[in-house]
Amino acid sequence: MRESPNPVGQLMFFSADTIWNSVQTSKSEVFTKHSGSPLDMEYGRKWLYMNYIRCLPPESCRSSFACEAESAVLHEASIYSIEGSNVQVRSMQGTIKQTLNFSESEGEPIGLDVCGNFLVVATIQGIIKLWDLSRREAKQHTQGKQLSDAIKDFGEVISARCNCSGTRVSIAVAQTSLLPDPKLYIWDIENDNITYFNFASGRSEDDDNDGTAPPNSAESSSSKYGGGQERAKRETAREVGGRFVMSHMWDLEDPRLLVCEAKSLHSKKKQRENYIASDKEERPAIMLVSLFVSPDHGAIVQDAFPLTPTYSRLLGVQVPFLYLLNDSVVDKKSDTKAKLVTQKVMRDFVGLESCDKPTKEAMLNFSFYLSMGNMDDAFKAIKTIKSETVWENMARMCVKTKRLDVAALCLGNMGHARGARALRQAMKEPQLDARVAMLALQLNMVEEAEQLYRGCGRHDLVNRMYQDGGIWSKALETANENDRIHLRSTHYNYAKHLESKGDFSGAISHYEKSDTHRFEVPRMLFDELPTLEDYIMHTKDKSLRRWWAQYLESTGEMETALQFYEAARDHLSLVRVYCYCNNLQKAAEIANETGDRAACYHLARQYENVNMVKEAIHFFTRAQAYGNAIRICKENGYEDQLMNLALVAGPQEQIDAARFFSSSERRQLSKAVMLYHKAGLLSKAVDLAFKSGQVSAVGQIASELDENADPALIQRCAQYFISNGQYDRAVSLLITGRQYFDALDLCVEHNVWVTEELAEKFTLPKDESARNQILEKVAECAYAQENYKLATKKFTQAGNKVKAMKCLLKSGDTERIVYFANVCRQRDIYIMAANYLQSLDWRKEPEIMKNIIQFYTRAKATGLLAGFYDACAQVEIDEYQNYEKAAGALSEAYKILTNSNDHQSQERLPSVQYKLEKVKQYIGIRRMFPGDGETGIRELQDMLMDPNIEAAVRQGDIYATIIEYYVSNNNFKSAVSSLQDMKNRLPKANPSYYIDAQALQSIARATGVNVGGIENGIEEGGSEDEGNASEEEVVEEDEEDIRPQRHFALNGSAKFL
Repeated sequence: MRESPNPVGQLMFFSADTIWNSVQTSKSEVFTKHSGSPLDMEYGRKWLYMNYIRCLPPESCRSSFACEAESAVLHEASIYSIEGSNVQVRSMQGTIKQTLNFSESEGEPIGLDVCGNFLVVATIQGIIKLWDLSRREAKQHTQGKQLSDAIKDFGEVISARCNCSGTRVSIAVAQTSLLPDPKLYIWDIENDNITYFNFASGRSEDDDNDGTAPPNSAESSSSKYGGGQERAKRETAREVGGRFVMSHMWDLEDPRLLVCEAKSLHSKKKQRENYIASDKEERPAIMLVSLFVSPDHGAIVQDAFPLTPTYSRLLGVQVPFLYLLNDSVVDKKSDTKAKLVTQKVMRDFVGLESCDKPTKEAMLNFSFYLSMGNMDDAFKAIKTIKSETVWENMARMCVKTKRLDVAALCLGNMGHARGARALRQAMKEPQLDARVAMLALQLNMVEEAEQLYRGCGRHDLVNRMYQDGGIWSKALETANENDRIHLRSTHYNYAKHLESKGDFSGAISHYEKSDTHRFEVPRMLFDELPTLEDYIMHTKDKSLRRWWAQYLESTGEMETALQFYEAARDHLSLVRVYCYCNNLQKAAEIANETGDRAACYHLARQYENVNMVKEAIHFFTRAQAYGNAIRICKENGYEDQLMNLALVAGPQEQIDAARFFSSSERRQLSKAVMLYHKAGLLSKAVDLAFKSGQVSAVGQIASELDENADPALIQRCAQYFISNGQYDRAVSLLITGRQYFDALDLCVEHNVWVTEELAEKFTLPKDESARNQILEKVAECAYAQENYKLATKKFTQAGNKVKAMKCLLKSGDTERIVYFANVCRQRDIYIMAANYLQSLDWRKEPEIMKNIIQFYTRAKATGLLAGFYDACAQVEIDEYQNYEKAAGALSEAYKILTNSNDHQSQERLPSVQYKLEKVKQYIGIRRMFPGDGETGIRELQDMLMDPNIEAAVRQGDIYATIIEYYVSNNNFKSAVSSLQDMKNRLPKANPSYYIDAQALQSIARATGVNVGGIENGIEEGGSEDEGNASEEEVVEEDEEDIRPQRHFALNGSAKFL
C-alpha cells in the first residue's frame, strides 16, 4: 500500500440510535462512505469516516481515533480495516486486537466485507480469503481461492461479498482490459467450484451460450425454449440481459438470497434520459436483480425491477426490505427535508412487512422452490399458512412467475370466488400472457395487466380493460391505433356511456362514428322531437330522412312527408303517396323519370286496378315484371306485344307464351318454336319444328345442343343432317352427344375429313374407359385419309406406340422418327426406326449412321447390328476398294456376334469370321509389295485357288494387285498372261474397273496388244455394274422377319473403331 503524505485521519463513533434515527433504517448494519458514495475509496486522501457523519451533531459522537485505512467494516465491537498490506482488527477505541497477515504472493488486500459472522477479503493478486468471526479471534474459515486459475481473462477483483453462512462468495471482477466483466462469479466453498451468472445474456452458466448476443440487442436470435420453465428463463433473460454488475449484497439471514445492482451497457450520459424521457418500452438504465443461489440449480433470477432516478444505489438487504440510498440531486429539488435512506419492501412481502419469522421463512422457501420450478416443495412450504394477506401476496407473485396453477390455489385460499371464476374463463385464451393478465386484473394490478396484454399483442383485451375501467380516452386511442376491428364497437359503448350520463351531444357524435346513429339517435331523442327534427334537418343521411318522412306520414302530414321522401330520394314512397292522393299523373312522371322498378311496379298495379291496360303493361315492363305484363297481354289479346315481351322475359314466361301460341285458336307455331328454343326446351322445340316443317329451325337448334341433351333428340337431328348430306355437322352433333362410335362410323362411311379440331373433340379425359379405343379408331381413320401426322398423334395418345411409329414412317419425317424412337424407348420401335434410316442416303449423313448403330444397340438386336456392320464392310470393298475400313467394320461385327448368345448370331459368326480373316490376309499380302513381291504373288495365287474367296475378297482386286505389280517391274509378259487369266476366270468383268488405267496403258504401249480386244474384245470404260454386284440385288425384308436392307454404300470417310 502506498504511503499517504498526510496519514492523519479521524475515525469517529456515534450512537446507533442517533445514526439510524437520522437515516431512518434498521439498526442491524453500519454503512461507511468516502466522499458521498458508500464503500468507495477517494485516492489521494486516506480518510475514512462514518456514513453521513457531517449531518449529525458533534455531541452525538461516542468515540474516535486516528488511523490510516483504505476500507473498514464493523462487526459487533470490532473494526476490521485495511491498513497497508494487512487487515487490522481494532476495538472501538482503536486498539489493535489482531492482525490478519497476507504474504507477498497473496498481495495486498484491496476490499473486504462482513456478513453474519464471516469476513471476506480480496487481494490485488486475485486471492479470496474467508475468516470466521464467531469466536474471540478471527479464524481462517477456508483456504484462499486463486481466481485467475478459475476465471478466464481475469484482471482484478472489483468487489467480493460473502453470505451469512460463509458457504458462498459472490465476486465482481474486471477483465484484463480493466473493463467490468458482465459475469458475476459465485464461489461455492463447500464444493470448491466457481459458477457465474452472465448479466450480458441474462442467463446462468448452465443456460448461457457463449458468443450469443444479449437478448436486448438487435443481433439476438429467437429463443429455443419451448416449455413453461424455459419460457420464463427466456423472458427473464430478455429483461435482465445487456448489463454488468455495479454492486451485489447477500441477505443478512438467508444464505441463498443475493441482490445485485446491474447497470445497462448504454453510455453514462444517456442513463438519466433513459429513465426520465423514455416511454414504457425503453429499457431502464439500472435494475435491482434478486437471485436465489443453490448448488443444484446455480443462480436463478427471482425478481427484477428498475431503480428509479430517485434512488442513488443499493445499501443493503434484509428480508423483507431492500435499503436504498436516495439521490442527492433529486433531494435538492425538494423544499422539504428528504430522507437519506428508503426501505423498499420486496415484491414477495408486500403486505407482510411485519410478518413473523415462520411466515417469512415459508414465503422465502415458497419463492425459492417456485423459482426452481419445484412445485411440490413450494406447496409444502406454504400449506400451513392461513393468512389471507399471505395468499394474496403469493397470488401477486404468480403474476410475475406466470404460474396459473399456483394462482388458482392462492385465489381459493383467499376466498376470491370472482377472481377464480374469471381465471377459469380466461383459460380459454390461447396466449399465456393474456390469461396471466386476467389474474393481474383480479388482483388490481392494472399496469402489469396492460403490459402483459400488450406484450402478447392482445390490444382488444387492453381496449376492453380500459372500457371496463371507464378510461375511455385510452380505450379510444387503443382502438384507433391497434384495435381497428373493435373501433366501432368502442365508439358505440362510449356513446352508451355518454347517453347514460345525459350527454346527448357527445353520444350522437360517437353513435355516428360507430355507424349506429340511424337507429340509436331516433331512439335516444324520440321523447325530444324538436331536437330530433333539428338533428334530421341538418343531417344528410337518407335513411334518417326516410324514417322521419315515414313518421310524418303516420301523423298525416303528407306534404312535409313528400318533401322528406324527395330529399331521401325514396321514389317508391313518393309514388305510393301520390297514388294514395289519387295523383297518378304525378306518380307516372316520377316513375318514368327515375325508372325505379319498385315505383313502376306499384304504379302498374294501380293502373291495372283502374283498368288502364296499356299504362299497366308499360309500367310492368319498366319494372321488368314481364310475367304480369304477359298475363295482361294474354287476357286482352295483345299477341304482337306478347311476343316482344316474351323475347326479353325469363324462361318460365317464355314457356307460358309458347304454350299460348301453340294452343291458341290462331296457332303461331313458328313463334312457339322460337320461344321454346329460347327458353331451353330444345326437345319440345325440335318436335314442334318437325311437326310444322320448319327445317331451318332444326339446324339452328341443333347447333346449341350439348352433352346433357336427350340422346334421342341428338340422334334425330343427326339423321336430319345425314339426310341432307351435311355429314360434318352430323359428326359434330354426335360427338356433342357423346356418341363417338356412331360419329366415327359416319366419318369412315362418308369419308368425312378428320381435322385436328375434330380429332380433339374425340379425345376423352384420361379416366374414360373407352378413350383408347376411340383414339385408335380416330387414328385409323386419319391413316386411311393419309393424314399420318394426326394418326401418329392419336395412336400415341392411345398408348399404341408401335402403330404410331408405323404411321410416322409413312410420313417420312426423319427428324420426328428419330425423336419418337428416343422418347418411346421400345425395342420394336428402335428396330423400325433403324431399318427406316438404312433406306436413306446415310453415306453422306454421319448422324444418320450414328442413330442406326445407336438404335440397334439400344434394341439389343445384335444380329441386325452385326449385319449392318457386315454390309458396311461390303460397301467399302465394292465402292471404294478400302479393305482397311472393311476390316474395321468386320471386326465390329465379329465382336458383337462373339458377345451374343443368340442362336441366329452364332450361326452367322463363322461367315463373318471367314471374311475377317481373308480380308486381313489380303491386307497383309498387299503390304509385302514391292519388297517381297514374288512371295506376295504366290500367296495371292493361293487365295485365288480358294473357291469361296469372292465372299470375302473380290478376285478382280487380287488380279489387279498382281497385274499392277508386274507392270511396276516392267514384266509386261506376265502382266498380259495374268490379264488373260483374269478374263478367263471372270468373263463378265471389266478390267478397267479393277486395274489402274495407267497400268493398262503401259501394257498396251509395251506389248502392242489391244487390251480392250483380248478374246471377246474387252472394252475400255466398261460398265461398273459388270464388275460388281448390282445395287438392285438386295436382301429384301420379310414383314415378319425384321432385318435391315443392304442397298446402301458407306462413305469412305466413315471410321469403325
